[in-house]
Amino acid sequence: MEAPELLRVWVLAAVALGGSRATLPDHHVLPDHRVSSETGAIFVHELERDLFLTGHEDDDATPITFQAHLRDHPDLPRWLRYIQRDPHQPAYLYGCPTATEVGTHIIEVLAYNRHTYETVAQRLVITVVPAPGGDPPYQGEFLVGNRNVEELLPAAAQEIFLQSTAGVWDQDDLHVINITSALDRGGRVPLPIEGRKEGVYVKVGSHGTFSPCLASAASPQSLFRCSLGQQPLASCYDTFAPHFTIRWCNLTLLQVWPTPTASGPVWGSGVLEEDGDFQPPTDAPPQDLLPGFLVTLLVPLVVAVLLCLLLGHLMCCRREGV
Repeated sequence: MEAPELLRVWVLAAVALGGSRATLPDHHVLPDHRVSSETGAIFVHELERDLFLTGHEDDDATPITFQAHLRDHPDLPRWLRYIQRDPHQPAYLYGCPTATEVGTHIIEVLAYNRHTYETVAQRLVITVVPAPGGDPPYQGEFLVGNRNVEELLPAAAQEIFLQSTAGVWDQDDLHVINITSALDRGGRVPLPIEGRKEGVYVKVGSHGTFSPCLASAASPQSLFRCSLGQQPLASCYDTFAPHFTIRWCNLTLLQVWPTPTASGPVWGSGVLEEDGDFQPPTDAPPQDLLPGFLVTLLVPLVVAVLLCLLLGHLMCCRREGV
């Protein structure tokens, strides 16, 4: 190839490379978003699509997907979950932090525009603080059969559920502790038929005792009726209907009491009191290491001698013609 032709090829390659770099998708970085959460209560953060749409694209038909992970880690912390049913719907980060998660968690969120391939990044700073009143000692877990997990994450849906719960558990301090998909608890994936849902476990807590209605629904007699395929015992009206279908045979009531913390050792000043005499520890008696030394040395030596004698006998006395 002549020199002018080679130069022309290099120029075309450089132009093509420069054009490809000029068409790379944009990357935007949003300011940090700071939120707080208490232990023993559900934390829900919605990743709003409008916030991550850049420029003139504000169409609801724009598909956007998200990726979220803990900073310097490949995945989210174990108490936090991510859900997005469809690229045209918002995504949620949700979970219930415990006392071991108290502190600051920095979540890095990256949004992808599936039409333009643009990316938008944002850091979510979550500060987990201990609950002022501690974890509620009375906790009830309900299985909602006609909902998916993302349908109960909005605050409005949780408020409706708490109002329905107050009808069977008359307490003023009811609050949602955790929301978990039934698939995460070993449930089966529903058939792709309209109206079929995955099911959601909703844990509600209170500092007040359980109502007689809940106690009877979770009694051994009620569980026995459930094992026979009969309706469980319920002495009150089901206030969850028609919004929520509660599977009463899966009702779980827990009483969680705080474990007393063991007091640690009391450290002194390190200075002896007056007229205090230091008593050094008594000398340890000397150990006789000779038997162990002889066993360690003589046993392998005897075995080696026997093997040598056996090998010599086989080689010298068992040869053909000897």
